[in-house]
Order: sequence, then C-alpha cells, then structure tokens
Amino acid sequence: MNEKIAPHIEELTRALGISRNQAQKELEILLNYRVPLDEAKRTVIRKFRSSSGSTLKNIGELSPGLSGIDIKGRIINVKQKNVNVKGKRSVIYSGVIADRTGACSFTSWDGHPLNKGDAVHLNNTLTRIWNNRLEINIGKLSSINLLPDNLIPPVEDLLEILEKKIRDIDISDLFVTSTVIILKMYHRNIKEGDREMTIIEGVIGDETGKLPFISRMMDVDIGNVIRFENASVEVFKGLPSINLDENAEVEILDPRLDGILTFESVSGVPEPTKIADILNKNGVFDAVAIGNIISVRPGSGIINRCPECNRVILKNTCRSHGVVDGIKDMRIKIIIDDGTGPLLVMLDRDISETVYGRSMHEVGEMVKRTMSHDQVVEDVKNVLIGKYIAVRGNASRTDFGMILVADSAWFPEDDLCGRIERIYEKLSLLGAKLDV
Repeated sequence: MNEKIAPHIEELTRALGISRNQAQKELEILLNYRVPLDEAKRTVIRKFRSSSGSTLKNIGELSPGLSGIDIKGRIINVKQKNVNVKGKRSVIYSGVIADRTGACSFTSWDGHPLNKGDAVHLNNTLTRIWNNRLEINIGKLSSINLLPDNLIPPVEDLLEILEKKIRDIDISDLFVTSTVIILKMYHRNIKEGDREMTIIEGVIGDETGKLPFISRMMDVDIGNVIRFENASVEVFKGLPSINLDENAEVEILDPRLDGILTFESVSGVPEPTKIADILNKNGVFDAVAIGNIISVRPGSGIINRCPECNRVILKNTCRSHGVVDGIKDMRIKIIIDDGTGPLLVMLDRDISETVYGRSMHEVGEMVKRTMSHDQVVEDVKNVLIGKYIAVRGNASRTDFGMILVADSAWFPEDDLCGRIERIYEKLSLLGAKLDV
C-alpha cells in the first residue's frame, strides 16, 4: 500500500465503519483513474453514505455533491471508451441524458452499457463538477434499468437548442445551433476502437469571435459558410469546442445570400480584451491582450523538448518517455500588465527571436560564452522589461494559473498621452484630485 494514502484510508475506515481493505480498494480505484485525492475521498464517503436509499430528482434540480440520486431520462448521445488501469482493460461510457427539465453529462464507470435513444432509470448515482460542468456519476453501486419508450418524451421534444453567436457559446452549453464560416481546417487520422478514420479539425468564426471545431464531414472547405443545429459542445483546457458529430445537422449555405458571412469580415484581428476579463474566465480562444512587460520568468531562453510529446525536459529525461535525445528550442515567458491585472504569456521560438532581437543560435553562443542560462534571462530582462506589447493567442487556466500561448506578438504604437488620459479619467471617477 502507498504510504502517502495510508492516513486517508484510516480516516475513511473510522468515518464510514468499513474495513481497511474495502476503503483501500475503493480509494485506489478512483486514484488509478487519476481522480484527485480529495475528490476521491469525497466520492468514497458519498458512496457508502448513500445506502439509506435513493431520491428521485429531475435533471433540472441537480446540483454538485449529491449522492443516492435516481434519475429518469433519455440518452441523447453516448460514447464508449476503452481505458487501461494497472494493465487491466475497462470500458466506460460517457454522454448526455435529458428529461423535460434539462440535460446533463454523465459517465458510467463500471461498464454499464448504454445506447443512444434509450429511456432509462438511473439508480443510486452521484453528482460532481467535472471540466467545469455538472456531471452524473454512475458507479459500482448504481444500476440502470430500461423504461418503456413511451414514458420518456422523444429527443426532439426534450432539447430546445437556442441559436447563439460564437461569443455567447460557453462551456456550460451541451448543444448549440449557429451560423459560421470555416476559417482554418486540416485533416487528421485517428484510431477509434479497431477502426482508423480521418477527421477534420480547424477554426470557425462569425463577426463576434472564433472557436475550434471537429467534424467527420469531408465535403466542407475553408471559406464555406455553414449552419449547424444540435452540435455538441466539448471542453478542452477550459475552452468550448464545437463537435459536428453524427447528431448535428449541418448545411452549407449559398455564398450569394444577402448578409452572408465573408472570410474578410471574420478573419481580422479581434479587439483587445482587458486582462481582468481574461483572468475571470476559464479560457479564451483567439484573444488579444496589450500591456507592459513587467517580468521575464525563469525558464526563458534555450530549452530542450521531448521528441515524442514536445514537453520541456530536464537532463534529457521526459516524465512520460524516460531518457530521450532532447531537441533544442527557445522560448520566453513574460508577464504583461494593462492596469487591470497580470497575465503570463508564453512566446515560442519564432516570436521570441522577433521580440528579443536575437536568434536561438546567438542565445546558444551566449550560454557557451558565459556558462550560464541565468545570463540569458538577465539580458532578456534588460531588452524587454517595460516595453508595451500586444499578444494574440489562446488563454487557458492551468495549475499555474491563466496562461496565454501566443500565436503572434507585436509592439503597437504607444499612445502614451491617450493612456495617461484614460488613467486620469478612471482616477477622476474614483474621486481622486490630481493636478495635471
């Protein structure tokens, strides 16, 4: 037994009145699925304290942290996934269930088979937050019973999908309808079970913003204006992503229609976003932030990456692939501030060379000459700190806070007088008296 979890097993044993072996088994199952320790403990506690009976609830009444919940609804969509835990192959099912009061994501961890369109009664389930969404957990002590089909309304009566602009699509949405233009796309081969297939990934947008998408449709191209209905919204790194799967209805619109979106009207640079607004979200796709560079972080300069997964490695050792021959790369980590908050920005090699003014070769020669990576960081600080910079890219929340990975960066014309006037106006609103 792992000594790190031994105190937690003792705690569960005392709190629940179960055997050490039972507590250890239940906790390790969740930890093997990479559930965080605190969440795993709460799940075990809810599971064993739910033995007093289940409560039937509508989906619209659900909230995080419930246990012993019964739900009647219809399976809107479902995916089967094979996972390996300690060399043992297991099958889990995830998807969406709905009733007349709403829809909710679910995951069945114990191999309970489910099919799209099934009318079901879920017994003794749990609820939690996963990927910033409410989710129903169907576990080992849960059961699933099929209901007569006429007891649950059909799918089309359960889901009222409102049409939304891109900027209004949120990670809380399960399905969405919208009209967009395809801005970027590329094909990627994936393996789904024993089958190999080709999918399309890319970027869609309208006059309000842009989002990533994935599709199995092969007859679309860059510049096509499409209207999709009932597309599922997935979450990756805190960002919504549109999945044009077999459940979505997709129509390619005639480009000659009045008021149709055009590539030129959508593909421009977005308006800058206040850093405070970025920090208040779980992620922002294709954001522009402008501010002064107030810090250059350690880890800037020459780095080595794993040739397999592209992670940064130390001493030629990757945490996923062991000892590897690292590939040299360059990056700069900066913090910018616009007066509303600080934002960590990652600059890749090309952008770093441009804003710093030195190539990776020149930086490498500096390291050889000074025998120190710290000297590079100090030189980057001397060049960059205080400069007014604009960055564009995707921002996502990580264990280290919000990070924007820049796709481009530039030094805009610094309207210093205008910035001072705006600061003065803000201070005036706060009642400050200044002599200017």
